[in-house]
Amino acid sequence: MKAAIKNRYEFVMIFDVENGNPNGDPDAGNMPRVDPETVHGIVTDVCLKRKIRNFVELCKDGEPGYNILIKSDKSLNSKFTAAYDAKGLPKGKGKNGDPNDIKQARDYMCENYFDVRAFGAVMNTGKDYCGIVRGPVQINFARSIDPVYTQDITITRQAKTSDDRMESGETEMGKKNIVPYGLYKAEGYVSAMLAQKITGFSEEDLELLWTAVINMFEHDHSAARGKMCMRKLLIFKHESPLGNAPSHILFDKIAINKKAGIECPRNYNDYDIVIDKDMPEGVTLIEKL
Repeated sequence: MKAAIKNRYEFVMIFDVENGNPNGDPDAGNMPRVDPETVHGIVTDVCLKRKIRNFVELCKDGEPGYNILIKSDKSLNSKFTAAYDAKGLPKGKGKNGDPNDIKQARDYMCENYFDVRAFGAVMNTGKDYCGIVRGPVQINFARSIDPVYTQDITITRQAKTSDDRMESGETEMGKKNIVPYGLYKAEGYVSAMLAQKITGFSEEDLELLWTAVINMFEHDHSAARGKMCMRKLLIFKHESPLGNAPSHILFDKIAINKKAGIECPRNYNDYDIVIDKDMPEGVTLIEKL
């Protein structure tokens, strides 16, 4: 296993959407997620991590150590059983399994699955427990800088789904839910202590994470999501694995405001992003994008 990272990090992702649905809400007919009180747009951490996972899988293409656990190829329990098979451990004991066996299975999952090393996982299901891993990389919900206007657009299509509709000649209608424009900000954390003590998240993994964040929308384009772009990735690197400053002080160094005279932003250039580069001692600002 490669050496784990030695520095704590916080990071800020600033991205936007134009004429698309960045994260549909199944409880609201797949309309874009919003805070019902302020009408600010929301993109969940699950959505963002899904895109990171997809990029890593695309980039590494099955390379050893970079498998993805959370995807729809096989059941989770079958993957946990495969860990026991790979380590030659006795199977089928569930929660009554030997703690040392569970630890060996947990370490196997960390070594072989990037998303377990990064985000952690609950792997105590089925008959072959692999433990619970608290991942060093955590991401908050993204939130739009301003309230977003969600639009429900009616669409039509020429192709009919059934012979009855072909005979009736009825036009088939559908709906498309979009945000005309929204600029979003999400904050994240990378714990060196959790990487060192639990998952072994390495410097190579960290660079892959930054690459995935920068490119996660580039290989996820679709008509439903519209034009989504990662505009900025700002990273705060601490000299100490425990950190040299509280995360909220660092996040407050970034201010995003509408430009003078702009009432309804419809473009990234309608905003000013101001960064206070006077960092606390022991903290370095890295502008990756």
